[in-house]
Amino acid sequence: MKLMKTVLISGLMMGTAMPLWAQENVLKIGALVTMSGAGASWGNALLNGLRFAAEDHNEAGGLTVGDTTYRIDIIAYDDAYRANEAVTAVNRLVHDDQIRFMIGPVGSAPALAVQPVTEAANVIMLTLGFSDRILSANAPYTFRPNLTTAEISQPQIDWLVATQGVSTVGGLFPNDETGQQVAQDVEAAYSQAGAELRAIEFFERDRVDFVPLLTRIMSRGVDAIELDGNAPATTGQIVQQARDLGFTGLMIRTGGPATQDIVNVAGEAAAEGMLVHSGFNPEIEAAAAYQARHEAAYGPMNGFSPFFYDGARMLFAAIKAAGTVDDTDAVRTELRAITDFEGVQGPLSWSGEESYGSNQQIDAPFFIARIENGAEVIVATCNLQSCE
Repeated sequence: MKLMKTVLISGLMMGTAMPLWAQENVLKIGALVTMSGAGASWGNALLNGLRFAAEDHNEAGGLTVGDTTYRIDIIAYDDAYRANEAVTAVNRLVHDDQIRFMIGPVGSAPALAVQPVTEAANVIMLTLGFSDRILSANAPYTFRPNLTTAEISQPQIDWLVATQGVSTVGGLFPNDETGQQVAQDVEAAYSQAGAELRAIEFFERDRVDFVPLLTRIMSRGVDAIELDGNAPATTGQIVQQARDLGFTGLMIRTGGPATQDIVNVAGEAAAEGMLVHSGFNPEIEAAAAYQARHEAAYGPMNGFSPFFYDGARMLFAAIKAAGTVDDTDAVRTELRAITDFEGVQGPLSWSGEESYGSNQQIDAPFFIARIENGAEVIVATCNLQSCE
């Protein structure tokens, strides 16, 4: 597979003359994201968030760092959600394109595969990878601007068990680094909440027929099925097939925003009543404005997009505060120091010292939603301790 490279100049109309500063001073930001395949919804969410953050600065005249103003260009590669493609792309970004800052990759396997390259080159990486091995004291240039199952599963599952009567659960998870990590996290969370993840099935990412797996799970007498860790379209396929088999219990997804894709694939009737994690509350004014902006530019929004819009904004603020586009040690120090940053969903800070040995995990508000008539209806507001 040939890697496709795309250079995006956000906030400038094609065919218009660039100002002199834009021709001379360019800050290149790498985007190693999944734009095709199972994780494309997530990858495009990351890329679109970065585009908007770059656009904010470019349309205002650029990002001023010290005495220099830079146009922000995005150099994007599609890794097709494959670790080997991600490694090829990151080497091009670091060694050929000479980027110092990067958004992505999407999955844990690609993130872990590229991390030795970015860490050795002192490149700051903002990744979506969920594995608990991605953040550590030995990875000082890696940040995660989204919440993962490890952070959000316990308060959500506590709420599900206490308010929805969930007691016996089945789970379907991808047979890869992400799926295994998610399965481990949610199994522990259900147990701690007093419920049981009774039946677990793993499958390869390209699978489309889930009837045999669902049949085995349903034979165990579960009252709910957990689908955290699955690609959005895959989740929709599982929901639709479970309902076709006659499963009437709760369908649950405690992590990974994917509602629009679930509804598109499963249909409104099959998705009705499903309980999902959401990083997005449209009743918040800034969130509603971001959603409208995304829909006008790119169509329906995946819930990861605001996280990476805010993550990129935090990165640009750190670059400005450090006064350099080259010294990533100075930039990461400023990035880690950011607290109560005004994000789309509310105040953002970094956490993770206790869990990972490094304060490079975002701490942000999140929500539980019920799918009603094809849309999310918020039923609980959460922090890292509880949902109410």
